[in-house]
Amino acid sequence: MKHPSNAYRHKPRVTLRDLAEDLGMSVSTVSRAFHKKATIAGDTRGAVLKRAAELGYKPNPLARSLITKRTHIVGIVAADITNPFYPEVLNSLTEGLQTLDMSVMLVSASPSRTSDEALRLLLRYQPDIAILLAATLPSEAARDCREAGTPVIFFNRYASDGVSWAVTCDNTRGGIQIADHLIERGHKRLAYVAGRPDASTTVDRWKGFRRRCVQRGLAAPIREEAGAFSYPAGYAAAMRLLAQRPLPDAVFGANDIVALGVMDAARREFGIRIPEDLSVVGFDDIPMAAWPPYSLTTLRQPTAAMVAHTVDLVRKLTHRPSQKAEVTHLPGELIVRGTTSFRKEP
Repeated sequence: MKHPSNAYRHKPRVTLRDLAEDLGMSVSTVSRAFHKKATIAGDTRGAVLKRAAELGYKPNPLARSLITKRTHIVGIVAADITNPFYPEVLNSLTEGLQTLDMSVMLVSASPSRTSDEALRLLLRYQPDIAILLAATLPSEAARDCREAGTPVIFFNRYASDGVSWAVTCDNTRGGIQIADHLIERGHKRLAYVAGRPDASTTVDRWKGFRRRCVQRGLAAPIREEAGAFSYPAGYAAAMRLLAQRPLPDAVFGANDIVALGVMDAARREFGIRIPEDLSVVGFDDIPMAAWPPYSLTTLRQPTAAMVAHTVDLVRKLTHRPSQKAEVTHLPGELIVRGTTSFRKEP
């Protein structure tokens, strides 16, 4: 069988020098035509852009970065990409950053690549800004970013180093709201299924939840470690928690996917009715939380506001990278569905 000889050959890439020679202009003149703020006659710019379109020439952003010292790249390190909360965040972040004429580079942290290793890989491409999505960061990696001149923004996490920006839900306040919701419905034996122990989200949600329970005269909640923000981890933690006596009458899962694991373990393994025997609350409000088999009461994160604030912070840092770092906490909203009920006095 004959293969077409020329149809699939790659066309040679048109370079800036090729375009300059075609137009009979200097390389520097042609280069200025592609920079909006560069000084160049209007008719000359028009001629260059018209001929570039005809030849299929596209400016090389990496070459441009050698001149401007900016790559127009925002690097994102994602440490929990399987969590249903984050694909929506990634999509919204990417759309917002593209309105700033920024390209987005994603590096995933995983069991085989830690967050600091992923970040160091990202730094090879000299991003203007690095965003850490659901990732913790050792102080050594943070120092590498500062030495590279790359500001770091934490999303849905924060660092205690005082030199990194962060945008997060007010997780402590969210834990307080959940405690109030359960206590006002008559629950007295409360439990918390924790996610990653080193995550600020785990720490702050527990802090608000525990503190409010004690303030309102209850014993401190039982704490069961899931060790991760995942469905299997939530399921396994529930197996341990619900084998204890007396049973808690309400469980707060550190995020929705953990709470869904708790619900399924309670129903399948112990025959526990939700919410008649056990109330369950999550955190995030992922799409699955509203599915009829779950109808999970949860604390909705202000995702749109968090993304908008992050994009605005990127815009500010690209112009003034020496700004003082700050952590922004945005309030969430309690969404009451079918997994919490009023408890009758025994």
